Formats: sequence, structure tokens, C-alpha cells
Amino acid sequence: MNHLRIARVLALLGCCALLLSPAGASAQGVTTAAITGLVKDASGGVIPGATVSAVHQPSGTSYEAVTQGDGRFTIPGMRVGGPYTVTAQLSGFTTEAKNGITLTLGVAQDVEFSLKVATIAETITVVGISDPVFSTSHTGAATAVMREDLATLPTISGRITDITRLTPQYGGSGTFAGQDNRANNVTVDGSYFNNSFGLGTTTGGIGDRTGVAPISLEAIEQVQVNVAPYDVRQGSFVGAGVNTVTRSGTNTITASVYRRMRNESYVGTDAAGLAFNPGTFTTYTTGAWAGGPIVKNKLFAFGAYEKQDDTRPLTTFQSNPGGAPVGGNTTRVLGSDLSALSSFLSSKFNYDTGPFDNVSRLTPGKPWMLKGDYNVNGANKVTFRYNQLDSSTDVNQSGSSSLGTSRPTLSTQFLTFSNSNYQILENLRSGVGEWNSVFGNMTNNLLVGFTHQDESRGDKGQVPAFPFVVIGDGAGSAYTSFGNEPFTPFNLLRYNTFQVQDSVTKFATNHSITFGGNIEKFHSDNSFYFGIQSAYSYDTLADFYADANGFLANPNRTVSAAPNRFQVKYLLQPGQTTPPMQPLDVIYAGGYVQDEWRPKTNLTVTAGIRFDVPKFGNTAFDNPVADTLTFRDQDGSPVKYNTGALPGTTPYWSPRVGFNYDATNDQKTQVRGGTGLFSGKPPYVWISNQIGNTGVLYGFLDSNSFVSTYPFNPSPDKYKPAATGGTAASYELDVTDNSFRFPQTWRTNVGVDRRLPWGLIGTLDYIYNRDLNAPVYVNANLPAADTAYTGVDNRPRWAVIPGVVPACVTALGSENGPCVTKINNLPGKNITAAYVIKNQNQNRSWNVSGAVTKPMSRGLAFKGGFNYGVSRSLVEPSSTAGSSWGSANPIVFDPNNPALARQGSAFSSRRPTRTSTSAGARRRSRRSTMPTPTPPPSATDRAMYSPATRTAIRSAATT
Repeated sequence: MNHLRIARVLALLGCCALLLSPAGASAQGVTTAAITGLVKDASGGVIPGATVSAVHQPSGTSYEAVTQGDGRFTIPGMRVGGPYTVTAQLSGFTTEAKNGITLTLGVAQDVEFSLKVATIAETITVVGISDPVFSTSHTGAATAVMREDLATLPTISGRITDITRLTPQYGGSGTFAGQDNRANNVTVDGSYFNNSFGLGTTTGGIGDRTGVAPISLEAIEQVQVNVAPYDVRQGSFVGAGVNTVTRSGTNTITASVYRRMRNESYVGTDAAGLAFNPGTFTTYTTGAWAGGPIVKNKLFAFGAYEKQDDTRPLTTFQSNPGGAPVGGNTTRVLGSDLSALSSFLSSKFNYDTGPFDNVSRLTPGKPWMLKGDYNVNGANKVTFRYNQLDSSTDVNQSGSSSLGTSRPTLSTQFLTFSNSNYQILENLRSGVGEWNSVFGNMTNNLLVGFTHQDESRGDKGQVPAFPFVVIGDGAGSAYTSFGNEPFTPFNLLRYNTFQVQDSVTKFATNHSITFGGNIEKFHSDNSFYFGIQSAYSYDTLADFYADANGFLANPNRTVSAAPNRFQVKYLLQPGQTTPPMQPLDVIYAGGYVQDEWRPKTNLTVTAGIRFDVPKFGNTAFDNPVADTLTFRDQDGSPVKYNTGALPGTTPYWSPRVGFNYDATNDQKTQVRGGTGLFSGKPPYVWISNQIGNTGVLYGFLDSNSFVSTYPFNPSPDKYKPAATGGTAASYELDVTDNSFRFPQTWRTNVGVDRRLPWGLIGTLDYIYNRDLNAPVYVNANLPAADTAYTGVDNRPRWAVIPGVVPACVTALGSENGPCVTKINNLPGKNITAAYVIKNQNQNRSWNVSGAVTKPMSRGLAFKGGFNYGVSRSLVEPSSTAGSSWGSANPIVFDPNNPALARQGSAFSSRRPTRTSTSAGARRRSRRSTMPTPTPPPSATDRAMYSPATRTAIRSAATT
């Protein structure tokens, strides 16, 4: 009992530490394995009441169960890996032990015992078989990657995506089965490990912003990818569940120190006959890990630390020394022009531009982790893990014309200074505590955790900010720029996730009943306050010098003829803080109940239902003026929107049923499958867009006329009006449809596994998805088209018709009401666009995949696979409402009613193959090949299928 009291105290202290520290997280992930099986006598009859014990040999951790009336037993909540020794015994029978069993994350390993009547005390020992494929719990498509694979597979990035692409259904960039990579749920030791806000995702996970692995692969024990799990305990995704567990200490002290290096000499310089210049770069990764016992068989610790330093060119483009031909890496921008401009700004305005040639991109990263395991007794196990990531990377200036004139960055036509670029941060504090306990014929799993993530931008320019200035070439194109990067000052994103999950399983004859629930609290603070530093655009360098010298001669002047564009963003409401934050609060709660029924020894049926309910806090900023306006819905009907209303509290039901059938009753041919609903959370940036874009937080002055009243001034606040309340004179409106629902998809999977000669295992899977709730965007301020093109091209056309459809006059104070592309266009009600996120149920996908695998044996493992599929969708949303409706999803006909098209993020075919070898404890062969994504589509393929070539750009149909 003393140990149990200690465990309770440790769990309570762990929870308190999580709440008080800036770290942690917990989730609906998988953290353990299980052993299940049958104990029979020599005649095949079942033996109830037999004791089955399992001992994890490296740590001495022990588990125990008693067979039910049907002779079956289940030992849940077990540490992954091995080897284990599993023993079955009952008085009057021989004792049988099976050695060498290794457990796979999320898999119940089947073990069968046949006990003989004992005439003398006798123990029979046999070698067990470990197999993550043939398991009664295996219903849907899943892939397991063991520690041996992780130790031998090559990796360039060091991130988990180099491993998860071993899954046949992997589609590149973190996608699975044709779904958005942000629709996955990644967990580590049961804790959420997602980019929940959804910005800057390339694979959908943590590490996308800087490219630094948040946890070293050296610290990972196993990885499991579940594409179609029909276990209702696994939720919060419509893509795949990617579950990872970290390593733990054992009774043996083990440690490793390593240093890796890459540079340009490891990169090819020829791509299909075309020369490629990788630039000069160097990446060093130095790390160490260690594990061992604190108290033998009782208390263990494991820790890992890495330090990454990556240095490479931010751009390989260089200034022109004068007279050099423009081409290759040489730009048209004269180095003499930039040097003179830099000197002028430094001497006259005390502004440091930084260099313009040989600018490096630095990416430092420091991930580290600490984990402890405490075996209280045979029935109680407590685990705590904390990890931290500090990383940043330099990024080139944006070329968007939203601030300043458009800039052809990363080309021979334009070159800027280093201090006009920016940094992106990715800092993480994460911890989770887990308690697995057994009482009688019931088990309980409790997870508690908290995570803090900081993905803000770091400004490389000075503070306070210097105005952003674009200099043209005199012919309408940008030549150079300086000042604080246009979208970086006060671009902040910090978010926290707290979660508790508890799951109880009761074992009975032929049944295992599971029920439980989870609650997650998400809070984010986001600020996208671009233009706070003000922005000027000039036709030529001479124009800027004239305007700047005019300020030096008379700082109080009020007129200048030089700038051709001036922009600035300013606060609207008195008493607002700088920057104006866009808070988002979400409570996401769920519950589930499930029955795993074994009507026959070779048939398992799993059926369950889960529900998830989100509740948003009242953090939106209502615009009473916009609430009175009438817009146009997709079907042409008039509609109004409540700008202060976030998605409602709606339950999402997810019934699922799965089966596993051992066709020959000898684990040689296994048929499995299932069908059911999967519900996931949207990237919260979709909802946060509404909070920041209702026209009440800030105003934006964008002047292409009357520019003479905005002469250059180094103070970013010079032309900002006083905050007087009300709404902006002109603004974009982002709102959520009243009936908007979170993503849901119906997924059906049928698969078969077959043991083949030479220890190989063949797998074939078919998966079909149909979205019930998927996002689509409309611009509700766009009127119906008044005409159409004639002939073969009969697309709708938004055109000015004299006397019928007027052009839009948008000059502030002179707006002319409904016009060719705007319904609401009046003074004080100038809505540039009204983007509405709604639901649709047209998205669908299917894929067929197969694999042939050979588990690691005698230092050799093999896997070869293929995947063919088709995914179609209406739109592929980005992170902003405008691009989700516009540039990211060009539409053929009516932009508010998109048609199904081939999804760009889903490839059609893929044939991965990999071989891993291991020779000795630390001497490894690296001659293995990782699966590679399908090559980029040809120009013909892109023209036929890419969403970017759905032929009619929305705005191009406007004349």
C-alpha cells in the first residue's frame, strides 16, 4: 500500500507540475501494447482461472492476468518493445513459458498456451513469435515501425516524416489516404503533438516552421500509423492517427554520443540533365542519450539532447558589380546603388540595412527530453515525460503586394537587404503524465498534460520599426526594398493545450468493454498586424532620395510629390493594446463506449460509438454595421451574418464497427476491415480569421491617390489617425456560416494479410472515403454574373455594362453602391470581400495499397509496397480566407460554386521499397533506401489535374 500511496502522490505532483510549468500535453493517442490469448488443455478444451504473467526482461517490469471462463486473457497497458517472457500456469498442469516476445505499439499480441496435466512439477519453455500484423485487434490499415527499424533506416531531416512515409497510404508532405496533412492527429506518449493552429505546415506536424525535429529519432521507441482504426478511443482526425512512444530506461545503463555532418558535397548537381546549384551549406547535429535504473526493477530514467546548427545561403542571388550580364545568380541590381542607399540610411536616419550579398540563413535548434517510469507494483505503473524545443530559422522577405508594390523576390530582377527579411520561431514546452492501473477484471488508463507552443515571427529589423520602402526601376517593376519586413512586426502566435483523458476497460467472457472520455482546452493568442510600420512605394531611387532629403530639410512639411503609394494600419478602438490580440478559446470534450466481442476463437468484432463536442468562447469582435448588411449565398438567396458568432456547440457522433477473421484458424490468412465515421478538428486558423477580420480591430489606409499628402517620415506613427471607435471605412469580412460543422469523413476499409514463404508477409488494403463535412469558401459580397462569354468558352463573366452594371468606385467617401464585383460598396460600408467558411459533402477518395514485409531478423528487414488512389475535392483551403477562396483554388465557372476536381495534395501512385540492415550494436549499414515520393507530375499532368489549373482564375473572369 505504501507504493500505491507514493504513486498517487507522484501522479498528483506530476499533474500539479504540469499545470504550473510552461510545458506539457496529453491526448487520445496510443502509448502501450497488450498481450491477449487463449489457454487450452491438451485436448483443446479451455482452461479458466489460469494465471498468465509477463515480464519485460530489460527492466523487470511485470504484468499479470487470469483467464476468463472462455479461457481467454488480456494483459493491457504494457510497455512496448521487449523481449518479454510470458508464462501460463495453473495447479495440476505443467507451466508453459514463451520467450522472446516483442510488443508493438497499439497492437494486442496473440499468444496461445497448451497446458498438459502434470505428473511432476515441470516448466516447458518455447520461443514466442512477435507479429504486429496478425493480431485479433488489427482491423484497419496500419503500419508499425520498431526500434530496430528506427536505428537502421537512413534519414536526412531527422524528423518523424522520414519514418511515417513507410506507410503505403502515405501521399507526400504528411498526407495519408488523400486527406489534408493538417487532418492528422500526431501524438507522442499519448500527448497531442500537432500544429493545431495550422500555419506554415509542410507536413502537418510540429517542426514544419523551422524544419527542426522536436524530438530526436534517437529517443523514439516505436511509431504507429493508423489510417483506419475502428477503435473509438482513437479520435480527433480524418486523416491518420500517428502515434509515437519515446524510449525508457531499463535495468542496464546505456548511453550514446554522436555527431553528424552534411554539406553540399552530399547533394547532387544534376536533375534529369539540368544543372542544379545546391549552394554552400553545412549542417551539424550533435547529440547524446542515456538511460538506466534509479531503483532496479522499480524506477527508471531516460534522457536525450540534440543541438543542430544549419548554415546555408538565404539566397544565392548577388548584386551586379556593374557591366556583368544578368543571369544565373547575378541580378540587375547594382551593388553600388545598394551600398550608397545603405550608407545614406545609416548616416541620415540611423537605420542599419544589414548586408545585401552573401546573406546566410541560420537555423539553430535544441530539442531535449527527459522521461521517468515508476513500477509501483504489478498493478500500477506511472510514467512522466517532458520535452522542449527551441528553434528558429531565417526566411526571405515576402513579395506580396498587400504591403508595398509587388516584389519579384528570389529572382534576378530584385535584391533586398538582410534586415528586411525575418525569422520564424518554433518553441515548444510539452509534458505528459500517465497512470496505468489494474483492479480485478478492470483496467484504467489516465493521461494528463499541457503544451505551450510559440510560433511567432522574429523581426530582423530594428525596434521600434522603420517604415517599409519599395524602390522601383522607373518602368513599373520593383528594384529593391528596405525597412522592417512588411508582415513581421507584431506577428505573434502562441497557443496552449491542456488535456485529460481517462479510459476504463472491463474484461468478461467473450467481451472486452471499454468506456471513457477526454477533455481538451485550447487557447491561442494571435496577432497579424501587418502595416503597423507604414509602407511607402517610389518609382525610382531618385524619387526616394528627393523625398527623404525633403524630410531632412523640413520634418514638418505636409506635401510631397514623390511616393506613388502609401499604406499604414492603425488601431480603431480607444484603449486597445498594441498589437490587438485575436484570442481563441475552445473546449473540446468527448466520450466513447466500445465492445470487443469474440463470438468464435478466430473472429473478433469491435463496435463502438464516440461523440465529440466543441465549445467556443465568446472572443469574436462583433461589427454591428456589418450585421445589418445583406449578402448573397451560394444559391443566390439573400443572407445576413452575425460577425460575432463563432461555430455553435454541436455534438459529432462517430459510430464504428470493425472485424478480424482468421480464415484458416492458424494465423496464416487474416481478413479484416470496418466502416465508420471519423471526426477531426479544423486548423484553428480558419476560425481565428473571423476574429481578426470583422472591421472593428483596426483600420487600413491604402492610398494610391492623394499620395502627395503623405511625404516620407521615418516615424511609423506619423499618419495614423487617433482611435475613435466605430468600424473601418473599408475592410475584408471573414465569417463562419451559422451551420458550419467540424470535418467528418466516412471511411471504409477492407484488407487481407497472408503469410508467404521465406518469412514474408503480404498485405492488401482498399480504402474509400466520403466527406460528410468538409470546408468550402464563398465570397458572399460577389453579385451574380450579369453576362457570360459566348462560343466554346461560356463561363460566367463579371463585366461592366454601361447603364446597367456600373464599375466599382472604391475611393473612400466616393463609393457608388452595388457594382460589378461588390454588393456592399457604400461609404462606411465598403466591404472589399465577405469570405464565408461553409460545409460541403462532395469530397471523396479511394486507394488500393499493398505491401510485402519481412520483420527484422538476423539484422535484415525488408518492405516493399505500392499505392494507387484518386482523391477529388471542391477546394483545398490554405490558412487565409481570401486565398482559400481565391488564388489557392481557381475555379472554372462560378467561383462560389466550385466543382469536383483532382486534389493536388493526393498523388495517384507510389511504389516505396526499403531494406534495412544492422550489423552489431553501433555499426550500421546505411546502404538502405527510403521510399521516395512520386516524381512531380509532367506539364501535361499538371494541366489536366492540378487545382491551380482549373482554368478560370476567379478574378480573371472579371473585366
